[in-house]
Amino acid sequence: MYDVLKAIGEKFRLPGELYSYEVITMGNINSTYKVTYTKPDGSLKSYLFQKVNTHVFKSPVEIMENIDRVTSHIRDKYPEQITLHYHHTDDGLNYYICGDSAFWRVVNYVDSVTFNASEDLSIIEATGKAFGEFQNRLSDLDGAVLHETIPDFHNTKKRLDTLFEHVSDDPCGRAADAKKEIEYLASVREKAGELSVMFANGEIPKRVTHNDTKCNNVLFDRVTKEPIVVIDLDTIMPGMSMYDFADAVRFIANTAVEDEPDTSKVFFDTAKFRAFANGFIGATKDALESVEIENLVKATFSITIELVSRFLDDYITGDKYFRCTYPKHNLVRTRCQLQLAKDIERKWDELSWIVRDVADNV
Repeated sequence: MYDVLKAIGEKFRLPGELYSYEVITMGNINSTYKVTYTKPDGSLKSYLFQKVNTHVFKSPVEIMENIDRVTSHIRDKYPEQITLHYHHTDDGLNYYICGDSAFWRVVNYVDSVTFNASEDLSIIEATGKAFGEFQNRLSDLDGAVLHETIPDFHNTKKRLDTLFEHVSDDPCGRAADAKKEIEYLASVREKAGELSVMFANGEIPKRVTHNDTKCNNVLFDRVTKEPIVVIDLDTIMPGMSMYDFADAVRFIANTAVEDEPDTSKVFFDTAKFRAFANGFIGATKDALESVEIENLVKATFSITIELVSRFLDDYITGDKYFRCTYPKHNLVRTRCQLQLAKDIERKWDELSWIVRDVADNV
């Protein structure tokens, strides 16, 4: 592997000599290595080398073009801030395709800490601030200039339409296992799909969105625990800002893991919702339109229903997408997220009041 990494480093014109490397095990899609070089002055500098999984990411060139546009935009506007810096080859590309068709990229390593989840409201608020600042810094970049690398990724209406088509076909004879879940989804189908319709009709701004706003996609300073930079930009696309908020808070405010079989443990934590909203709205209040702020709660409900539909659709069609570790794993995931959606629905008025209160006071 040493020789491969050395050759990649040469393609990206990295100064100095390769000193060491280690495999980074966090993340299970791309192959990632922390590679350290001895610079000409004798100091050490580290980079992350990634071999992109092109079986998962079918349009890697378009992904890297999106990343180039976004990182360049942020770096030009905020030169004093730490930003992700993807290196370029002599050809001016931020990727390199080897003779064996392996797709490589190199980004500066940022010494930091990440959190997979947290009970600390200050960390949750800082996470909201990080994703909010990311939105704010890109608010003047037209989302339409980016490639839609995963078409209809967060089109809730289309996800639900597809689910009900598969329920009708019932290819694996499993629809009867989820009769109550299907009935509930039918009852909220229109409400959950409303934002997708508004977006398609141009009633909601098309933004540059991250689309994978997990806690561990924010790097934090090891000492101050302040957010440094948002990472993992493979799903950068045009989309709705509210869905970046919603997907993050859906995960953060769930009192249980995403596939908790005991749904009595599943609730939507309003204190965590407020903490994240404080950070996100505080960072975006001058960038987002009122229609976006006003629909944060609906987006949270809608994206939770969207995930329900994805889990259930995978169950109905034979567990082909999400990795399952036991029979009916996708049905368990479905019921867990459905319980969360129902709790969001029950707390709708309270959550809406929190959004208004935060927006009025940040």
